[in-house]
Amino acid sequence: MINSWKKAFTLGAVSTLALSSNVWAEKLPGEGVTVQPVQSTVAEETFQTLIVNRALEELGYDVQPTKEVDYNVGYTSIAKGDATYLAVGWFPLHADKYSQSGGDDKFFRKGQYISGAAQGYLIDKKTAEKYGITNIGQLKDPKIAKLFDADGDGKADLTGCNPGWGCELVVEEQMTAYGLRDTVDHNQGNYAAIIADTISRYKKGDPILYYTWTPYWVSGVLVPGKDVVWLEVPFSALPGERKDIDTTLENGKNYGFEMNSMRIVANKEFTEKNPAAAKLFEIIKLNINDVSAQNMMMSKGKNSMADIESHVNGWVKANRKQFDAWLEEAKKAAM
Repeated sequence: MINSWKKAFTLGAVSTLALSSNVWAEKLPGEGVTVQPVQSTVAEETFQTLIVNRALEELGYDVQPTKEVDYNVGYTSIAKGDATYLAVGWFPLHADKYSQSGGDDKFFRKGQYISGAAQGYLIDKKTAEKYGITNIGQLKDPKIAKLFDADGDGKADLTGCNPGWGCELVVEEQMTAYGLRDTVDHNQGNYAAIIADTISRYKKGDPILYYTWTPYWVSGVLVPGKDVVWLEVPFSALPGERKDIDTTLENGKNYGFEMNSMRIVANKEFTEKNPAAAKLFEIIKLNINDVSAQNMMMSKGKNSMADIESHVNGWVKANRKQFDAWLEEAKKAAM
């Protein structure tokens, strides 16, 4: 009887120990930690943000619903600790926002989430070829500028960049640097609405002039090289701390903007306390072509939150092996 009791006790102790080991093994690094993501009001950046959110959730973090804010508010909120991270920080475009909000003293920024993002000015190919237009500096000529006049005031209408995005500072700097103030109007406001009108004018056969970036669905509708062409600039002209940067690309073309990467910017204090999240922010990658494909689906009407969640589910499923590898590396960083 005593031996049976001892045997039962021993088995019970072993089972309890095994259970404790399993519970310990299953404990995730983010358990009990709340995360507050922020993103810009550009709906096409939701997909990128939700992928990072999903990874954090699988690491055990309590991820709150993403708050949409202006980029400037996003950086200051992260610096203060009111928000945790921004998945789509554009660099070097946001260099001034980053440094003015505290720079490396306040932020964690390692790795490149999405690489190879281009920006610049484009016009329709038909007009470019007919009038030999290759450089935006040519619009200093009132006769050339008038070709792109959409409202009848005699000046070219440039579909421009929203205030607060960062790109508007570059456009404004270049409007002055290239002497375009008297011949070109920089139209700002609701980019989605203005570019929709631009595309409508293109479909009617009218000349168009616009700013855009990649990855974004516009270049899937107005295809560079087929429907439209990139315009070069007379010389490099950037604002703020980037004023002396040469924007000439490796192929010798100068479109006025540096190639950008989208980088995850997080609160430094948070990442110091959460090495698993810090490692994830550093190593996670998203192919720019995947973003373009998803943005195109949004442009065709698949743009509800349920649609975007479905896109995220599909992407994670298709990239599950790599996704799990990132999670494992992040967990190891917390050990």
